[in-house]
Amino acid sequence: MTESAIATRKLATAKQLSTVSRRLTAERGLTGFTIEDVCEEVGVSRRTFFNYFPSKDEAVLGVDEAEEMRAMSERFLALGSHGWAAVLDDFIELASEAVSSSDMDAEQHRVLMVAIEREPRLLARFLGMGREREIEIATLIALREGVPVDSPQVGAVVTLIASMMRATVDKLITTGSTEDFGDSLRNSLAAIRAVLELPTPRKAQQ
Repeated sequence: MTESAIATRKLATAKQLSTVSRRLTAERGLTGFTIEDVCEEVGVSRRTFFNYFPSKDEAVLGVDEAEEMRAMSERFLALGSHGWAAVLDDFIELASEAVSSSDMDAEQHRVLMVAIEREPRLLARFLGMGREREIEIATLIALREGVPVDSPQVGAVVTLIASMMRATVDKLITTGSTEDFGDSLRNSLAAIRAVLELPTPRKAQQ
């Protein structure tokens, strides 16, 4: 078996372990199942589980996405600076592609969010990871546009991206929507663009 095939098989096993751990957490909470329960469903040993994740918490949160983020960052930078509106368009499009290629459908995203919201310690970790990711995004945007990372434009774009991500997650959880995560992100961007193109209210102009 080639190294590529081995890596693909390992990733598939890690995703299976995460999928089962998330579903069981959403259904029962972290204390409602054991690592052995997860291993039995996936068809691996307890030792194999620990080769991938140090705990159930980590299995629910999922595999490290650093490689995916690195690849997306390279593509984002390669597009070059071509206006602030394009920053938002480019990032959301690349993020949508990344999510769509992650093999997680709308139901799996919903289960993940339900599992995280059910467990306070997972929610705290998830929010912390989200803040770290926002800092990475801000740094990336500032690098491409040649501006300080604390510039108002960078802050505005990161705020919009974070808002769209949260809105998409909320939609999946509260409505049970089966819409593709990436498509939902694109639709959120289209809605924001439509709003921003509205004329400034008269009262605001005075």
